Amino acid sequence: MAVTEAENPLVGEITCGSLLQKLQEIWDEVGESDEERDKMLLQIEQECLDVYKRKVEQAAKSRAQLLQALSDAKLELSTLVSALGDKSFVSIPETTLGTINEQLAAIAPALEQLLKQKEERVKEFSDVQSQIQKICGEIAGNASEQTGAPAVDESDLSLKKLNEYQAKLQELQKEKSDRLHKVLEFVSTVHDLCAVLGMDFFSTVTEVHPSLDDTTGVQSKSISNDTLLRLAETVSALNEDKKQRLHKLQELATQLIDLWNLMDTPEEERILFDHVTCHTSASVDGVTVPGALALDLIEQAEVEVERLDQLKASRMKEIAFKKQVELEEIFARAHIEIDPEAAREKIMALIDSGNVEPTELLADMDNQIAKAKEEVLSRKEILDRVEKWMSACEEESWLEDYNRDENRYNSSRGAHLNLKRAEKARILVNKIPGMVDTLVAKTRAWEEDRGISFSYDGVPLLAMLDEYAMLRQEREEEKRRLRDQKKYGEQQNTEQEAIFGSKPSPARPSGTKKVVGPRANGGTNGTPSRRLSLNATQNGSRSATKDGKRDSMKLAAPANFVAISKEDAASHVSGTDPVPASP
Repeated sequence: MAVTEAENPLVGEITCGSLLQKLQEIWDEVGESDEERDKMLLQIEQECLDVYKRKVEQAAKSRAQLLQALSDAKLELSTLVSALGDKSFVSIPETTLGTINEQLAAIAPALEQLLKQKEERVKEFSDVQSQIQKICGEIAGNASEQTGAPAVDESDLSLKKLNEYQAKLQELQKEKSDRLHKVLEFVSTVHDLCAVLGMDFFSTVTEVHPSLDDTTGVQSKSISNDTLLRLAETVSALNEDKKQRLHKLQELATQLIDLWNLMDTPEEERILFDHVTCHTSASVDGVTVPGALALDLIEQAEVEVERLDQLKASRMKEIAFKKQVELEEIFARAHIEIDPEAAREKIMALIDSGNVEPTELLADMDNQIAKAKEEVLSRKEILDRVEKWMSACEEESWLEDYNRDENRYNSSRGAHLNLKRAEKARILVNKIPGMVDTLVAKTRAWEEDRGISFSYDGVPLLAMLDEYAMLRQEREEEKRRLRDQKKYGEQQNTEQEAIFGSKPSPARPSGTKKVVGPRANGGTNGTPSRRLSLNATQNGSRSATKDGKRDSMKLAAPANFVAISKEDAASHVSGTDPVPASP
């Protein structure tokens, strides 16, 4: 009954003393000896000590665990603060006062908040690094090989590091945008070139990379270094192909035009190939019409050139004579004398003999035409000066007629215009000696450079100029003779007046008062010929024998080469006094 009460926690308060008393009562009732009782009490005491030891050890172990937890918490707190790089995010306790549990309780909120911030920061780093990794993969061209998110370095999760990653991401995003823009420009250029060349754009661009076709979104297009390089190579190859095709088409267009001009092809047939000839002088960048340089178009032009070549062979004589006419016109403009009849007979003989290929004959004539044009260019400066000299001589001839006209100062219609022309003509005539000297110097330099004589319509130009100089000198001598003759006549009149007194002398008809006789151009007021003939009588003093001799020389010179500054001669003679006719 007592044991039951002792075990029942509801019956009184159980303490060590009550239990010991109960044990004493049991021992008394049982009759345990003192020795047994002491032994039992020692055992109980030892067991109690063991229990206390265990409890103390458990408490010490728990304290050690708490201290470790506190140390770990402090270490993690400092690590998080160091990794996050900013203490301002949370309130971190600075003191170490209070029990271990109090210290743990004080650290826990800050630690929890920092762990939450770390988790958010790691997610931010992971997102930024994932985007960087993706763009780097796109640039390197191995984006499909990348698996999993990049590892985040949790030792440095500071905002500074995050900003560095974000700045790097922005740079990469800008580079991606630039590359994408470059890719789209390349693709657009490839599209335009394929259109002009008549090529399949889809197969051309997908051969570079499958993502470059129109069905793929802009952001999904490849921007790798390899893609950009291959696009640049493709554009370069297409541009080179375009350049070669344009050059080929221009050659064909030139051949077509030459063949059309040779054979007088009607405009209706030429219009059919306007799409070919319209690019004759076009630049590579200037050709943008779709299909303008397609291979089938070039083949059509080649077929047409071949057809016209065959037609040209059947019309060889007509074409050869046409080129001969062109050659004769070039020589005529350059005042080079040739034998056209002999040249035509030679062409006929070559064609009829069959010993020369038609193409070779035409090529030879083209070569002659090219050389003739070069000859024209080499003679141009001298010919221009000859033209100016002849024009000046024509003005001199007109001035001579004008000075012989005694009614030139009358107030008739157009008299003021003639007066102005005479003033200009006198200035021009005074320049003739300088023109002749320059022309002689230029001609001699030309002849020394080429080792041949410079001929004008078959006559040596220097001979013409020498003859002109000689006749000019004779003209000056004639003027002096006229002055002496007039002076002698005036002296005779003065002596007669002194002996017999003053009386009028019989006047000659005004129509006979001329210094010079008819010129070679057929009349005093006639239009002078551009070829100079030396059969003209000079001032009525040249004999028929001399004229005939000069005519036999066949030297070409201006028709008015003897009309040297008639107003200069008139300046020595009174403008109002009658001029005696040549005997």
